[in-house]
Amino acid sequence: MNEEGVSIHVRPLFVCNNYLEEIVMYMKAFVFPGQGAQFVGMGKDLYENHVLAKEMFDKANEILGYRITDIMFEGTDEELKQTKVTQPAVFLHSVISALCLGKEFQPDMVAGHSLGEFSALTAAGALSFEDGLKLVYARAMAMQKACEAKPSTMAAIIGMDDETIERVCSEIDGIVVPANYNSPGQVVISGEVEAVHEACAKLKEAGAKRALPLAVGGAFHSPLMEPARVELAEAIEATTFNKPVCPIYQNVDARPYTEAEDIKANLLKQLTSPVRWTQTVMNMIQDGMTEFAECGPGAVLTGLIGRIQKSLS
Repeated sequence: MNEEGVSIHVRPLFVCNNYLEEIVMYMKAFVFPGQGAQFVGMGKDLYENHVLAKEMFDKANEILGYRITDIMFEGTDEELKQTKVTQPAVFLHSVISALCLGKEFQPDMVAGHSLGEFSALTAAGALSFEDGLKLVYARAMAMQKACEAKPSTMAAIIGMDDETIERVCSEIDGIVVPANYNSPGQVVISGEVEAVHEACAKLKEAGAKRALPLAVGGAFHSPLMEPARVELAEAIEATTFNKPVCPIYQNVDARPYTEAEDIKANLLKQLTSPVRWTQTVMNMIQDGMTEFAECGPGAVLTGLIGRIQKSLS
């Protein structure tokens, strides 16, 4: 229940589930996960059971110039977790899952976590499938290069309020910033390796329950992604954006947008700005949303939304 006594339902969406029609008829908000949700075997059931999915995966192989489906379906964890592979893979699984719903995909709102914002925009018609995939691949390659240019990392801080995390990061001599506000009590910080390690130590001293280094390629959503932002700007400006079928709540400020120019500007800011997921979900709930469905591999966002919803009770 939220603070106004409205029941909020959150669940992952499995397109091949026999109860699809029963589940989807109640769904109004669709959310799309980001990097980290991937697993080997993702999308294989879609490919084998849906004609549209097979066509779209095959088209993706052509666009990318390599068989990403081989890595997704039967590759290794090491192959799949490369940023240049992970991001298009998660995007493909998410968008194809949504589009395979056909007329049942009629969201009143959409949102995506980091990379998932591109999935949400594509599923909601702001980007064509081809353009969405090309942008995601360009983003992945730009971020990969930025990661390789300077050693950097991220860490999850558990059991600490946002304000303390922000204060401690600001006091560190080096680049370290909050990168993902995932749910109350779970924030990811990002930056230079030594600065992140120092922040973790100080946050544990300040009372954080845990400070967990993450196995990532670099400092996503931090100032260290500025080279990637500059590189992606040209690709975004050259891409046609349409008005989405519904508002998209974007990461940079957790507010809803429908105008193409606003959406493009926010996508660029996203690379060097924090993902305000907690605030996004709170705003969607406050704007009347009571049904959430997660489109994509896993159920990471389903868990986060459940924790955010409880914080409003």
